[in-house]
Amino acid sequence: MTTYAPPTVGTVQQLTPFGQEVQRWERKRSRAVRGGHVCCGAGCSAGCEPVLIRERTGWGWIDWTVPADGSLPEHPHRLAVFTPIATRPQRLALRWLARRPAHRIRLGTVTIRPATTVVTALTLVAAALALMYSVPLSIVLPAAALAPLLVEHLPDRFDTRAGEHARIVEDEAACRYLQRLAALHTGLLQAAASSDRYEVRRAVRIGHHQLFDTADLLQRHDTRSASSELIARERLMLQLAVQTRQIVPPMQGGAAAARHDRSGEQPPWGPYPPAPHRPSRPSPGHTTPIPPTKEETNMPQDGQPADEVYLLFAHEAYYPAAAQKREINTSLVAAASLLHPRVRQPDGTRIYERLTRGRRPGEIVPLATLTHELDGGRLWPEVGDWEAVTADLLQLIQEEECDALSLGLPHIARALVCSGPHSEVEVYDPAAGRHRAYGPAERIEVLAEVGKQLAWAEAGCALWPGDGLLAPANPETAT
Repeated sequence: MTTYAPPTVGTVQQLTPFGQEVQRWERKRSRAVRGGHVCCGAGCSAGCEPVLIRERTGWGWIDWTVPADGSLPEHPHRLAVFTPIATRPQRLALRWLARRPAHRIRLGTVTIRPATTVVTALTLVAAALALMYSVPLSIVLPAAALAPLLVEHLPDRFDTRAGEHARIVEDEAACRYLQRLAALHTGLLQAAASSDRYEVRRAVRIGHHQLFDTADLLQRHDTRSASSELIARERLMLQLAVQTRQIVPPMQGGAAAARHDRSGEQPPWGPYPPAPHRPSRPSPGHTTPIPPTKEETNMPQDGQPADEVYLLFAHEAYYPAAAQKREINTSLVAAASLLHPRVRQPDGTRIYERLTRGRRPGEIVPLATLTHELDGGRLWPEVGDWEAVTADLLQLIQEEECDALSLGLPHIARALVCSGPHSEVEVYDPAAGRHRAYGPAERIEVLAEVGKQLAWAEAGCALWPGDGLLAPANPETAT
């Protein structure tokens, strides 16, 4: 059965300061404005340091800037994720690391901690009293010099040691990506607060592991070079959120959904499902799984589908009756559907081997990416007739001989999917009277959105690739 792109209403909440506790934010903001500099954008110098408000969480902390217009910040300035397997001494060190950022006093070209000035003044008074009571100068001077130095530099040493058990992300693009995962994890924590189910507690542990591993990845790579792995992790987190909502429904989900609908945000791609989600055909006794942790990925899991790679391809638009007359112009299928006997062979088998070679589990691979890897399409004749294969796949989808996620992508998103991973799509904006270029960063966002829709579609069972599949010609390349 073809699965149409489902709505994401109510699943992912926007991560805002202090969980939308406006009064708490205003108290913090008033204190921050009195004690620090609030950046006002273009009017600030390049080296100005904005005042930050730190929000502590159970998994780390979030540093928010203070907008000069008094509004809530949309994106965090910095996120930190603690290791999920910390010992008690490490947890104490991480509490120290999560303390409120200290304001610094500028003295000419250097800055010092306010505590350093206080300790320096107290040390001078103590040194004068010590000399009055005939304490040797050889003791007073080293002590008077050492005390301010310790106060100034020792916290930095402690921070460095404690920072070994945390991953701190400051890059703007990385912070925005981690913000989405943190919003999903916040939903898991809220569900765990109202339920003692083992599945929910395990989902929280898995979510914390995913946050930490993603922050570690973002520290070492940018979002573009690690895009495929980031998309897979976001899909896993969204699947956790969907499955947790099935176990613990939100108390006021209806009101939240109504507010979301009135907010004017862009609707999801593709029509809503015409009927409740279908049961899994390959596994009648299949139950809703909670995805495994990083340590459990190599262990066999009874009743769970194998990790899969997915093929995303655009095609001529059609309007199925079940889709309520909305256009379907792009489809996503499990890679194993290429092994279906009704797909042109051996072309489908060769494309399957090329598609799954060296991929990460759960990776979404557009057909255009394969074209890019095949020397811009020059090597397609050596692999297979992709046009005939995708036409056969579309026929299977329409006759419900395999499962698929059918999407109605907007024109720009579809153009990006049909372009290579390093290509740009230039669009003329008549309202602004200028051209705008969409590139790899926007393409990654499109694939991330498709990954969210796929997580919804696969909540409870994976996409069914069809029956009677052929064996891969080279099984070692299968994922």
